Amino acid sequence: MLEDYQNHVLETLFGNVTHCIVVVDANGHISYMNESYCRFLDIEKETVKGRHVTDVIENTRMHIVVETGEEEMADLQQIRGDYMIAHRIPLREGDEIIGALGMVLFRDTDEWKIMNTHIKDLLLELESYRNQMQHVNGAKYSLHDIITGSPEILQLKEKIRKSAHSDVSVLLRGESGTGKELFAHSLHHLSERSSKPFIKVNCAAIPEHLIEAELFGYQEGAFTGARKGGKPGKFQLAHGGTLFLDEIGDMPIHAQVKILRVLQEGEVEAVGAVQPQEVDVRIIAATNQSLETLIKDQRFREDLFYRINVVQIDIPPLRKRQNDQKVLSKFLLRKISERTGKRVREFSPEVEEVFQTYHWPGNVRELENVIESSVHMTDGEIIEYGDLPAHLQSQTQLPQGHTLKEIVEETEKRAVLNALKSNDGDKGKAADQLGISKSSLYEKVKKYEL
Repeated sequence: MLEDYQNHVLETLFGNVTHCIVVVDANGHISYMNESYCRFLDIEKETVKGRHVTDVIENTRMHIVVETGEEEMADLQQIRGDYMIAHRIPLREGDEIIGALGMVLFRDTDEWKIMNTHIKDLLLELESYRNQMQHVNGAKYSLHDIITGSPEILQLKEKIRKSAHSDVSVLLRGESGTGKELFAHSLHHLSERSSKPFIKVNCAAIPEHLIEAELFGYQEGAFTGARKGGKPGKFQLAHGGTLFLDEIGDMPIHAQVKILRVLQEGEVEAVGAVQPQEVDVRIIAATNQSLETLIKDQRFREDLFYRINVVQIDIPPLRKRQNDQKVLSKFLLRKISERTGKRVREFSPEVEEVFQTYHWPGNVRELENVIESSVHMTDGEIIEYGDLPAHLQSQTQLPQGHTLKEIVEETEKRAVLNALKSNDGDKGKAADQLGISKSSLYEKVKKYEL
């Protein structure tokens, strides 16, 4: 009766308004969507209630507003190729967030069509400038390219914005495939050095006997085979801009000594040079190793560690990024489908369950590779379990010869069990990892007798 009353109140308030209205609960599931929004999305009103909002509304952020508790006013949202203006407001009962209300302000009015055309033109112009800047400075990505539905990553993006304007050194830490390079590019794009070069060095890919010449350059005749006229190093090329030292934990000790001098003195000495050369470079470093352990093993200099670790940004692995697996899967599927020219729209329920339970040791990079492989393997518009790479099928081991309900229940049971194990039995953290409420987790623990 209470639910019927709630629906009646919402219908009375919003049923006849021309604006598109949606209400979601604390878990991001749709509690109400008015007829105007259903017509706009071309869906039946009876089919939307209870579904997660990301399954119904393209590029929605309603679930993020519920998680962050921060309203988003007059925000741009792309639906069906057009940019809409939307408000999103968290709903509170006391100090608790119980849901969120969303409203699309402009859809297809003549005024908005004119505004939409103008915005598209400005965005195309902006993209043109961005491509020109990329050609000049070498930085491809910005914060806009970091797709996320995770509060943790949203906080990191805000930390990037705060630290980008200064010249302090930044250390990006995270497992392989978490997106450290995207954050490095974003730091450069938002900095005062954005019009200057962005130079990347993969410290693990340069042979040890060549690393000094690569970093600091060399003079003509410095060694046998030296290029006529010499060659500038990465530090010289990055003068005025940003030098990104990727996998810095793999850098030899003797090169670390010279890098420390560059940071202290602001000058480099090319191989075979008589005089040092002044350089103005901001350092962004990245590693997937524990530099503290390397310091104990005397494989990394402690004084260099403190120089590059002024601001530390820890990027969590995909398995700990609430909601990101689902958001990224949809985004990557759309991107890969467009690139390959194959019409692949979605994942089967079995595949979605596999994605939820898999550990993702290769993180976002592995997720993209798995989806790209599956897109090429599928013969239909839906990626099925059999389209997944063999290693994913062998590790998830879905039971054969069972009904879909039995397969889903067994996979859900394993997902809950894995979440509890990875969080040492902490049900609150396990619920966050699974993207469900604590009460829902308790229900599943009781259901599966875990």
